Amino acid sequence: MEPIVLYGAPFSLFTGRARSYLIKAGIDYREEPHASEHFYDTVLPKAGNRRGIPTIEFANGDVIRDGVAIIDHFEALNEEGFSPRTPKQTIVSQILDVMGAEGMLRPCMHYRWNFDSDNDEFMRFHFQTIYSGDDVEQAAKERMAFIKREVNPAWGVSAENYQFIESYHLTTLRKLNAHFAQYPYFLGGKPCRGDFGMMAPLYGHLGRDPAPLALMQKHAVRLFRWTERMNRPEPDVGEFANKDADYLPHDEVPATLIDALKHFATDLVPESRAACAVINQWLAANPDTPAGTEVARGLGRCQFSVGDSVISTEAQPFRFYLLKRMQDAFAAMSALDQAEVRQMLAACDMSELLELKLTRDIGRANNLEVWV
Repeated sequence: MEPIVLYGAPFSLFTGRARSYLIKAGIDYREEPHASEHFYDTVLPKAGNRRGIPTIEFANGDVIRDGVAIIDHFEALNEEGFSPRTPKQTIVSQILDVMGAEGMLRPCMHYRWNFDSDNDEFMRFHFQTIYSGDDVEQAAKERMAFIKREVNPAWGVSAENYQFIESYHLTTLRKLNAHFAQYPYFLGGKPCRGDFGMMAPLYGHLGRDPAPLALMQKHAVRLFRWTERMNRPEPDVGEFANKDADYLPHDEVPATLIDALKHFATDLVPESRAACAVINQWLAANPDTPAGTEVARGLGRCQFSVGDSVISTEAQPFRFYLLKRMQDAFAAMSALDQAEVRQMLAACDMSELLELKLTRDIGRANNLEVWV
């Protein structure tokens, strides 16, 4: 059987999620940059004409764009093999997927684009690989300058917030290092959807770029080992006495993970609250938007506070596309299971995530997120 083609890049934030899943699920693939004539002429039109990565192409020509959709496809074929079945672990896995998609964008962008002396040559090489033609060096230079000038501020990376971003990230490293000192994956002996989601920021940017990689290797070697483990087909749990390749029994969510989630909540919850309000205001102002209309990456600026820092960032609907999965899973639970989940969410200051909902659902059509 011919392998699928994964259009992605080693330095890509979101390719890290899909690649890790393909490796762990034992799916034969080959990875190529999204710069070929075939990609532009054949793949891109099937991918909603959005040059987003990761995108996969099957031997029959079918295409799936976006790491979440790629994992959805294979999980459906794999009897949801990397999706926990128990209530609390299900919710935690889905929260981690939201966190990986959008909750760590600021440290990802700050440590990539604001440490030129460490990262510049590394990034210039990688960005040249995603262009073709006569002047890939200039194309890469212009793209890098655009991201630093436009995308960083759009995602809340501004000089007045550098100190907060760095303090927050160092705390993240310490807390995840403490967790992975005891467990090989987030929920025990095998990866869950949340592990793959968190690979997006913690590998593609924060575990490869020279500046943040040095921080991870210095302050969080156990977390660094997790990034290695997630890119290997075998369990790779040699340093652990417990070799059980399953989730923790009795729906356990360990204290080390609760502690990490409580830290994540300091940023994730207020941003989600602010973004939800802005997007719902946009929906109220645009009630006639036809069903099937592509959902924009951002729908206006939102502002929120974390401690002494005030952060202004783009309100991004995609986080609510993922968050609704968690909310729907909770709604389908028994009253007893819901009570257990509520107690857990209260312990990590994330109870509000159950209530932060858009007034209009988001679905997928033609490889794009669309308003339902």
